[in-house]
Amino acid sequence: MAEKYFYCIALAFLISGCAVGPDFHRPQAPAGAGYTPQPLAPTSSANVAGGEEQRFIDGMDIPKQWWALFESPQLNSLIEKSIKANPTIGAAKAALRQAHEYVAAQKGLFFPTIQAGGSASRQKDAVETLSPTLTSGQEFFSLYTAQLTVSYMPDVFGLNRRTVESLAAQAEFQRFQLEAAYLSLSSNVVAAAVQEASARAQIEATKKIIEIEVQLLNAQRRHLALGYATGLDVAAQEAALAQVQATLPPLEKQLALTRDQLAALAGRFPSEQMEEKFDLDALSLPRELPLSLPSRLVEQRPDVRAAEAQWHSACALVGVAVANMLPQISITGSMGGTSTQISQMFASGSTFYGLAANVAQTIFDAGTLLHKKRAAEAGLDQAAAQYRSTVINAFQNVADSLHALEEDANALKAAVDAERAARRTLDLTRRQLELGYVNYLVVLAAEQAWRQSLINLVLARANRFADTAALYMALGGGWWNSGDMASAKEAEPKKP
Repeated sequence: MAEKYFYCIALAFLISGCAVGPDFHRPQAPAGAGYTPQPLAPTSSANVAGGEEQRFIDGMDIPKQWWALFESPQLNSLIEKSIKANPTIGAAKAALRQAHEYVAAQKGLFFPTIQAGGSASRQKDAVETLSPTLTSGQEFFSLYTAQLTVSYMPDVFGLNRRTVESLAAQAEFQRFQLEAAYLSLSSNVVAAAVQEASARAQIEATKKIIEIEVQLLNAQRRHLALGYATGLDVAAQEAALAQVQATLPPLEKQLALTRDQLAALAGRFPSEQMEEKFDLDALSLPRELPLSLPSRLVEQRPDVRAAEAQWHSACALVGVAVANMLPQISITGSMGGTSTQISQMFASGSTFYGLAANVAQTIFDAGTLLHKKRAAEAGLDQAAAQYRSTVINAFQNVADSLHALEEDANALKAAVDAERAARRTLDLTRRQLELGYVNYLVVLAAEQAWRQSLINLVLARANRFADTAALYMALGGGWWNSGDMASAKEAEPKKP
């Protein structure tokens, strides 16, 4: 009889070969998609640090540590520390481990469940009123029972297959969430580092302007004493100096807040000092930029791959809903022994066994299962639409970054020309003021123009670095080359 039982189990495994519901197929890359209407030409250049020409290389791969292309040891060091200490990365790793454990737990339902049990009891039999429990007719006795139970639910219609498929897709989603966390962290550190460098450069430029304004104020006061200037000229210069000094505290505030942000990204508290400091002159602008093929973008973007995994999971859940509407089959077998003496539990005449099969089919549930199926189908449509939206946004991000880089180069070239022209104008008006050819208001106007052009130059330089980093992020950041950082093996379930 035991052999028949195991034959039934083997047959159950054989018939568990189909799975109802739609099969998921990976979507193809958008046909004919591109980034810009016209081919990309090299950017313009400017004769200033960070003004180098940048060329776009079709199909160029992205290194796993793309931020190293800025050639800043301080930036490399801070990103390395951030990856090790940022709690967001730890949370994403834990979520991935959890997802893998859920998959492993669900796979256990493909196999029979075996349970062993035993019991011991002391009983008094009512021998004078009912039929005796024991053939010996003893009034007091001890009863010992040992039993082995095997239960199994054959996956005839693929209920468990689809459930495992859905959970595995969710694990894939968490994997790409981890990759996205790495990419977001490194990109945020680069962006904050550039912002700090920009703030420092603006503070330095502002302090230089303040020094010049103080010199001009002292000169105006001397001219007033000699009768070459009026009190109105001195008051105007004092107002100009005060205006410039008023722009310094907001820049100092911006620098302090950026330092706090960098500390938080590195997993530190604001009170903890950071050794790394960033200046624009210490950053190098990458001259060759990758331009991934549009067909590769959907493979490289972690958010697109995560949306694809969500779509896959929703597809499998439709199969789960369909399978729940079909008959549910279960098989249970047990064997054991019982006796008033432990040594006789498995003696002849004391053993027992049983084998049972059960089939259950829902006849009426007021449409519960049907509506769950329709809800799963709606979820599938939603996931598909979200995937398409994510793909479109990915292409938009790349296009925006490319346009930004092109215009950043033009803006920097214009800012360099404007600053130099404003500086020459200021120098000329100062000499003309000394010779008495112009009044002081002309000099003030020239000062304000040069001051604004100097700040604009700093911002234009910073924008080139920031938008270069944004392009690397938009293209996926090279996570496919970073197996040592975000390997899925980190989250594989441990063997029991």
